[in-house]
Amino acid sequence: MNMSEINDKGIVYLIPTPIGNMGDMTQRALECLENSELIACEDTRVSGRLLAHFGLKKKLLSYHDFNEMQRLPRLLEILNAGSNIAVITDAGSPGLSDPAYRIIRAAIENDIKISPLPGANALVPAISGSGLPMDRFFFEGFLPNKSGSRKNRLKKLIELEHTLVFYESPHRIEKTLADTLEILGDRRACIAREISKIYEEFIRGTISELIDIAQKRKLKGEMALVVEGAPAKKASKNKSYGKKRDDE
Repeated sequence: MNMSEINDKGIVYLIPTPIGNMGDMTQRALECLENSELIACEDTRVSGRLLAHFGLKKKLLSYHDFNEMQRLPRLLEILNAGSNIAVITDAGSPGLSDPAYRIIRAAIENDIKISPLPGANALVPAISGSGLPMDRFFFEGFLPNKSGSRKNRLKKLIELEHTLVFYESPHRIEKTLADTLEILGDRRACIAREISKIYEEFIRGTISELIDIAQKRKLKGEMALVVEGAPAKKASKNKSYGKKRDDE
């Protein structure tokens, strides 16, 4: 059933794309791409290769951080006319440190259906492969480029007991690790790099140990940095819980 039959407007499909391994593209994702009038994507060249790999021929429109507002009128026009659009990124899930938020908000405000698909991203595999607690985590995404701003942001996370997850690039990983060590202390951590690719690797240790490894090896590839949360705060021994019994 074509979901656009539910009303006279189209649907915004938020479609994850492989972060390395093409086998992670789901059958449903391909069906939604095929069912879309237009595909809004970060880089038409990257997405063109993805579509060619799966034998799809669709209209592509560049849609990224620097032109989201300019693209919205055209996308809304297509949706209001009853046609579907797909939003994809170069790799991973739309909206997760990637463009998508503005079209999502615009669609909601115009009573247009959003259909987010589950699928490839680096966040969940990084946490699950890190060996650190998974029950509660805080996803920060990319930290600021400048060291001062980066440290200020890290200071806001010092007391957070959740496992912390950051995205990072190879040319900044050493500086980010150094700032993280200075602000958060020498906690357990893991660098998850090249997830789903041939050279997938999880480098585990303390932050100081990871700094030493990064300096010696000059790590390459996109990566996620997973850091242990702050120690759980212990309840005060003098704290009273409930009312005292009369016979105490």
